Amino acid sequence: MIAILSTISLLLTGLYAFVLTYLVTGWHSLKPAKKFDGPFTIKVTVMIAARNEEQNIAFTIEDILAQDYPKELTEIIIADDHSTDRTSEIIRSYSGLGVKLLQMNEDQPLNSYKKKAIARAISMSGGELMVATDADCRMGPGWLSSIVSCFQSGDIVMLSAPVAFYQERNLFEHLQTLEFSFLIGTGAGFIGNKRASTCNGANLAYLKSTFYEVGGFTGIDKPASGDDELLLQKVAKSYPGKIAFLKKRDAIVFTHAKHTIGSFLKQRRRWASKSTHYKDKRVVALVTGLWLFNLSLLVNAGLSFYNSYFFKLFIIQFAVKLLLEAVFLFPITAFLKRSSLMPLLIILSPLHIIYFIYIGLMGSTRKYEWKGRMVR
Repeated sequence: MIAILSTISLLLTGLYAFVLTYLVTGWHSLKPAKKFDGPFTIKVTVMIAARNEEQNIAFTIEDILAQDYPKELTEIIIADDHSTDRTSEIIRSYSGLGVKLLQMNEDQPLNSYKKKAIARAISMSGGELMVATDADCRMGPGWLSSIVSCFQSGDIVMLSAPVAFYQERNLFEHLQTLEFSFLIGTGAGFIGNKRASTCNGANLAYLKSTFYEVGGFTGIDKPASGDDELLLQKVAKSYPGKIAFLKKRDAIVFTHAKHTIGSFLKQRRRWASKSTHYKDKRVVALVTGLWLFNLSLLVNAGLSFYNSYFFKLFIIQFAVKLLLEAVFLFPITAFLKRSSLMPLLIILSPLHIIYFIYIGLMGSTRKYEWKGRMVR
């Protein structure tokens, strides 16, 4: 029995080591954005789906209006997803500056209101390039021009760009920032290896023609989440090698970490729910393998109370995990100018074992609550 558990644990540790090495290689394979001297010619539509964002939406709109990209080539469409606060009123107050309000008014309940909002925004848009962000995000003035530069200087159809947390108030939020940096780096690493599989919808751009050529959200319209990752995977299948990650600080979009453990777990449960709808079974198998690796760590830690051998096995596994995560995260946090968070990895890494197992289990359950709605 000991031999079997030991072999399984070491094989899973080898898998984790392979994946982290693969991601490190992918991150370093990402080429810096090419210098683009203009002129800009692409008409851009910035899309936002907002629900009850009266505290944030004005800041996001102001940042988009302050972009250094040509105003005559910029369109802003914000879909109000049945807000019960002043979100629509605030959006409407910017109509004189060209901000268009799309009021969602579905009579019948939907499971994925956000995908519906984005699809409707795209259908009424006049842009060639769709740039998606969220209603609680902030960005610098060079955000849009850095994104468009990649499309005008390279042969790509979709672009994933970095997202980071900021203005953290406590240890819990700093830990989230470090963990979120890991997620962003993971998406970037896969893209760097020409195997796009994950991204974040708060900073995602794609050609309108590409959206329609892959059938839009058809086939992935049932789950509440997945307007980013599931769409990216559809595009990756049809356009291998045509998806890029923008490794440029001007392109970073900033948002806040969750303030409570409850809201954090709801968010991550929503994100994890997408994995059950992945079409690429290799990605599903990989995620399952990583979940089993974390489970083996927990099992070996528990068995340590009965046999010291399992404690030694746990230490070996955890040492490999901690070392490789540090190697992976160091260049990513340096890029995000958050290297000061690296010492927190000694706290995050063991907590992440329990978190990963819990989210993997909860993400596979059918229903969950999000922004006052029960979805699946």
